Amino acid sequence: METVERLAALSIPLAVAVTAFILLFSKKVSFDHFLSGAKEGLDCAITLLPSLVAVLAAVRMLSASGVLDFLLGLISPFTDLIGVPSELLPLLLTRPFSGSASTGAFSELLSSCGADSFPAFCASVIMGSSDTLVYILSIYFSSVGVKKTRYAFPCALAVMCFSAFFCCFISRLFFKGV
Repeated sequence: METVERLAALSIPLAVAVTAFILLFSKKVSFDHFLSGAKEGLDCAITLLPSLVAVLAAVRMLSASGVLDFLLGLISPFTDLIGVPSELLPLLLTRPFSGSASTGAFSELLSSCGADSFPAFCASVIMGSSDTLVYILSIYFSSVGVKKTRYAFPCALAVMCFSAFFCCFISRLFFKGV
């Protein structure tokens, strides 16, 4: 086990050293390729900036308007019925829109329920296996120039809802604290 830990600790420095060795002794002009890639990345970032600003403004307006609190009261009886703890609802409602808001909801859940609770276990699985839908869809679609996303968001939202239920179901099988 000690050997595996030492190899794991050396893997990143070894990868950097091998890459540097290949770039130094390569016959290709690698720095020019690096610069052209950096220029393409900067052009892509400039193209995506308006979409990113719009998504962040929409998330702030949603959280400041009180819509999330209204939805929590509306949805919680149904989620308790299907086996999804109602403590997860702030996380589930913010996760599709904002990574920082969902991280804050996750932190609040950990402090209110405790890190060893079943809702915290489910939330950890959800946080580790999901991403922000609106951000990902807006960035990916705007980077390739798609303006009409049609069914992408409803399908992604349906998959996220199923995944939240499935995460809670699987977590119930593995959770030992109940």
